[in-house]
Amino acid sequence: MSNEIRVVAWDFDGVLNRNVVDGRFVWLDDFEDDIGHSREIFDAHMFADGFEPIMSGHEDLHDRVTRWADAVGYASGADALLTYWFEKNVMPDPSMTGLMDRLDENDVQQVIVTNNEVRRASYIENEMGFGARVAHFFTSGRMGVTKPSPEYFIHVTDKLCVAPEEIFYVDDSAANVETALDLGWRALHFTDRSRHELEAILPL
Repeated sequence: MSNEIRVVAWDFDGVLNRNVVDGRFVWLDDFEDDIGHSREIFDAHMFADGFEPIMSGHEDLHDRVTRWADAVGYASGADALLTYWFEKNVMPDPSMTGLMDRLDENDVQQVIVTNNEVRRASYIENEMGFGARVAHFFTSGRMGVTKPSPEYFIHVTDKLCVAPEEIFYVDDSAANVETALDLGWRALHFTDRSRHELEAILPL
């Protein structure tokens, strides 16, 4: 078994992007003031029937937002709401992006492994610039499967062509970390208490 970390795999939301606080997506905090429509009704349209079909790429997020916009009379339409959604979610964590910079200096391969549908994934890659910061950008919407499914992690391992134990994974979801560990990856459950441990673990 190799002790070398050849790949650092980052979750995005809640790790590289500080947009999750106590399990809450904070971009929605000002929704009613900014948009002028009920947050409760929006949540019911978007999330009550489950978000997995969207995250796995089997349903277009734009279509679901359009149905909400039509139902409540949101005149600006789905495109405007998605722009608002994505822009409000731009909260990169300077301490984490700083670690990414230091790993780059040591020529450590980095990848992003995220549950995101294709539209926001493209925004993260291009408008936020994270596509240029990593060797691979793995997202559930393109892969057709979401974390914590083992198939997600097996797909990533196969694409990277490295041994599972050579991947070090950082995620704020305990369930995702558990699956990764079960498949032989090394991993850290990222919390406010554990984040300081990265300095000692990463090949900086």
